[in-house]
Amino acid sequence: MQRKNIRFVERLPLVLRRPWYAYLLATVLCLLALAIRCMAEIAMPVGYPFVSFFPAVILTSFLFGVRPGIYAAILCGLISWYFFIPPRMGFAFSPGVMLALSFYGVVVAVDIALIHFMQKANFDLAVERERSRVLAENRELLFHELQHRVSNNLQVVAAMLSLQRRHVDHDLARRALDDASARLSLVGRISRALYNPSGEGQNISAFLTTLTADVMEASGRDDIAMTVEAPRDLILEPDVAVPLALIVTEAVSNAIEHGLPHRGGRIHVGLDVSEEGIALHVTDDGKGIASDFDHSGARSLGLRISNALAGQLNGRFSLKPSAQGGAIARLDLPARA
Repeated sequence: MQRKNIRFVERLPLVLRRPWYAYLLATVLCLLALAIRCMAEIAMPVGYPFVSFFPAVILTSFLFGVRPGIYAAILCGLISWYFFIPPRMGFAFSPGVMLALSFYGVVVAVDIALIHFMQKANFDLAVERERSRVLAENRELLFHELQHRVSNNLQVVAAMLSLQRRHVDHDLARRALDDASARLSLVGRISRALYNPSGEGQNISAFLTTLTADVMEASGRDDIAMTVEAPRDLILEPDVAVPLALIVTEAVSNAIEHGLPHRGGRIHVGLDVSEEGIALHVTDDGKGIASDFDHSGARSLGLRISNALAGQLNGRFSLKPSAQGGAIARLDLPARA
């Protein structure tokens, strides 16, 4: 209701199909003010010749603009002068009458001027609001186009790496190209899914569910049960969610490739929030890792990427044996994340 009222005020003064309609309606308001003043004559003390005519002038200026407002001010002034300023039924000239009419003229002039400036400010505001709306739409369109092009370019680079792989005979080099291609494709998908023009974050529970499903589909494994547990109302900013998503992808891919290479199993992705911060853990029931494994000194590119991304977020990444068997990759982030 309030929004409708604002839009109505922005459309004032009303533009009628024929200009003389405004003067006709202004005349009706002045005659209505005269009728009200006559009916109030019995209860009203002597004087106050203009009391019912000010609203008529204000309404006319408010609804129809400055010129009809000036017309209503002149007509109301003449009516009140003729009917209610002694001697009545005439246009008497005296210093008292001229002083009363002067005060009336000053009051209605101020009213009309204030209404005019208010409507001009409302009009300028409406123009700026429409301009801002158009700019916002263009910004959103350009943003989506940019994101689309960036994602497409990443996919093209990933495809080029896959093509280049065919001309490489060395197994280690072929595997490195495969990993680079997969990571580029993943970054393209993540950037398209996470970022939006408004800068709002993502519901991390839904995003992790979709992300892990994509990783499982890309692995081609259907013998691994994937579960995700995260607060449904948790929203992470894009600058936090993107590195976090990459770390999750590396951890899940590592669990599939090294923890469960030849048999089925379970992988659980959990995210807990406390006063100390955010704890993300990826647990599998695979063959596990050695108890003295040092992830910080590992030569694996995926682990080095995870350590670097954790440092970027002022967090800490670790990879340890799980108490139930298998391994657990853990990311601890500060509370401000």
